[in-house]
Amino acid sequence: MSDLINNFRAYREKMNEKLLATDNKVIKRIYSLDTLTYQDGALSSKVKEMLGLATSMVLRCDDCIKYHLEQCHKLGVTTDEVMEIFGVSNLVGGTIVIPHTRRALEYCLELCGE
Repeated sequence: MSDLINNFRAYREKMNEKLLATDNKVIKRIYSLDTLTYQDGALSSKVKEMLGLATSMVLRCDDCIKYHLEQCHKLGVTTDEVMEIFGVSNLVGGTIVIPHTRRALEYCLELCGE
């Protein structure tokens, strides 16, 4: 596994533990809502993660992009599907999304090589 993936996962896990250890009800409820949101419903978890990836790209949140790329990878989203998500995200978000797309592609390629 690459350092890029390991570093992201380790940091995310460490800081999530610290955040949840503060026992803040709002933070815990947001985390719970996040978990519930991505469960199968009228839309499948796969579709919801693809939507999460697209919206994270438009919002330009690199951590969120990595997280949703990981979830998409686990759910079997293909590279071709990811590239179409990138295309939609760049169309909707504009050229300011291009640097995030580069980093997202790098992370996606690392996941595929994992």
